[in-house]
Amino acid sequence: MNCKPILFAAVALAAIPASAEKIHISTSEASMVLDAEAGRPLHFVYFGAPLGTADVEALDNSGSRYLKAYPVYGLEAARETAMSVTHPDGNMTLDPVVRSVETSKDADGATVITVRMTDRVYPFGINVNYRTYPDAGVIETWVDAVNNGKKDVELREFASGYLPVRSGDVYLTSFYGSWANEARMEEEPLTHGMKIIKNKDGLRNTHTAHPEVMFSLDGRPRENEGRVIGAALEYPGNYRLRIDTDDSDYHHFFAGINEDNSAYTLAKGETFTTPALALAYSQEGKGGVSRQFHNWARRHRLAHGTETRKILLNSWEGVYFDINEQGMHAMIDDIASMGGELFVMDDGWFGVKYPRNNDSSSLGDWTVDTRKLPKGIGNLVDKARSAGIDFGIWIEPEMTNSVSELYEAHPEYIIKPSNREPVQGRGGTQLVLDLANPKVQELVFEVVDTLLTKYPGIDYIKWDSNAPVMNHGSQYLPANRQSHLQHEYWRGFSKVMDRIRAKYPDVTIQACASGGGRANYGILPWFDEFWVSDNTDALQRVFMQWGTSHFFPAVAMGSHISATPNHQTFRTIPMKFRIDVAMSGRLGMEIQPKNMTDEEKAMCRGAIAQYKEIRPVVQQGDLYRLLSPYDGKGLASLMYVTPGKEQAVFYWWKIETFADQHLPRVPMAGLDPDALYTVTELNRVDNTPLPFEGKTFTGRYLMDNGLEIPYTNNVDYHKRTDYSSRVLRLDRK
Repeated sequence: MNCKPILFAAVALAAIPASAEKIHISTSEASMVLDAEAGRPLHFVYFGAPLGTADVEALDNSGSRYLKAYPVYGLEAARETAMSVTHPDGNMTLDPVVRSVETSKDADGATVITVRMTDRVYPFGINVNYRTYPDAGVIETWVDAVNNGKKDVELREFASGYLPVRSGDVYLTSFYGSWANEARMEEEPLTHGMKIIKNKDGLRNTHTAHPEVMFSLDGRPRENEGRVIGAALEYPGNYRLRIDTDDSDYHHFFAGINEDNSAYTLAKGETFTTPALALAYSQEGKGGVSRQFHNWARRHRLAHGTETRKILLNSWEGVYFDINEQGMHAMIDDIASMGGELFVMDDGWFGVKYPRNNDSSSLGDWTVDTRKLPKGIGNLVDKARSAGIDFGIWIEPEMTNSVSELYEAHPEYIIKPSNREPVQGRGGTQLVLDLANPKVQELVFEVVDTLLTKYPGIDYIKWDSNAPVMNHGSQYLPANRQSHLQHEYWRGFSKVMDRIRAKYPDVTIQACASGGGRANYGILPWFDEFWVSDNTDALQRVFMQWGTSHFFPAVAMGSHISATPNHQTFRTIPMKFRIDVAMSGRLGMEIQPKNMTDEEKAMCRGAIAQYKEIRPVVQQGDLYRLLSPYDGKGLASLMYVTPGKEQAVFYWWKIETFADQHLPRVPMAGLDPDALYTVTELNRVDNTPLPFEGKTFTGRYLMDNGLEIPYTNNVDYHKRTDYSSRVLRLDRK
């Protein structure tokens, strides 16, 4: 398991004198070249396809313009910059030059190159770091700002990284949305002016936008062709991505913490370390970048990323706050009978003085409500164990309600400004605890530690966060450090999570934040997965999971079968379609089984059994997106292929229905062209098998032509609907 902190990376470095020679940072997929001549600014030379030694040496003669690798403010005030400061004497300029280049290996086996720069006049240092992995194509970069002086320096701007992208026919892929509509994809040509993607929520930074983007360098984005750069900021808090297309030949890309109202006072001798910016390059289109990020994530940025996930039933949409012992026992038996492996009891199980019957009370009072659960949590753990499955539980430890015993005892623990009443959120009473405060850090750790110590059988935690930072102010930080609130919150969070993971390395933890508010690489080293969205509507999930898949692997994406009409959209979707969509991520259920028909339970039982067979392919395989739901063709299709190309799973969803409809045939991808593959349909509901059921085709034929998928399912008349979907398993002979 890899779960190291990401905000304050520290490594032992061995110094190497800087010279005029180039720094060549390489992976199997890309090369980055820098010019680090001592006594001069660090210059960016190249980022793209892998280069040999001769090509690196020839770059000086290529005609390319060398730009500063980390632009700073003051002496080129008209340009966008990555860092700006105010020195103790009021001077607002920087002029850093290279002093040394150092290399090291970190605890993860990665190579770290650090270019140390200092200002020509002031005792201020900037270290630009680059990290590469022996088994992944991603390059990470981040910066250390070092105050070597005797007085405070104010950091006003502190981006993690800068990348110039040569202008041409460049398209940007980005992701927007809102609660229940996360990770919607948007693709647009980059034109002159400034494009800004930002978040100011404070705690949940991927509801309305994502800190990940792709640049397609050869015109309109394509899945498996064309040069593409991918970038992901590894930060869970407020961020700002800027793309400035000015009067030069470049789109200037900056990514880092959102500095709005968050200026940082750097004390003498202090180092401020930015979060990392992860970069990838592919000549195989957006899909190539996605596969690089997925591989890197599973190996290095996701807790237990190389392990498959369990199939679970979560109680939320089944019962909401109506938790009771009999009902939990029944749901445990139901998921066990369908072949599931885990039951998760969601919100509503706690509160003594203030029972948690709705969202207006009790957060912070993590004591079992014995009126609902007379025999406590231990009884449920034992019940799950006797049914042959594991048990999980929901908590929201970063929050409290004003109607709670915790708030009554410790009103000083919440985020609020001095001399003002706190702004309250969800339920009219929700408040955010101030993790800048060490006492709050201890409290949050104790919430988790107490549960897992008292009930060691708990296998899974759903960790929620249902409120933003609603008002600015820390009752713990001094008056002259109030702008540090965001920084200190996440430093506190990091400390808590490091302690939790050190003591409980094997517990599965889901990052949920009003749904998909924490689908980001800043949070994932401590978490195994995230909840894509509170919206479980299968049709809308096709779109949201499509966008999410650009940077995150299926093993991290919770995708559940839910009831119909759907609780969010009230859309009525047949069970097969709901199953087929959920099976394209980490399969689970979000439903009340006692309300299901016997036929529906049988379908889910069969789907769970079949998913167990394909789970390694879906959760650990290479993703190929084939036909986008955003293309307006009435279809969406994707497939997963094992790295050795022995097995694949193909998904096909019809997302529109019209009379006289004509849908495209979908060629497959990622197969061995010379191998033979046998086709088996999963979750079959048709009265007769498909014509290619059990038949064998070459990988080349399937990739050149695909298979002709019927537009409708061949079922009895009274079972026909306007939805159709297919899941095909391909096995190499």
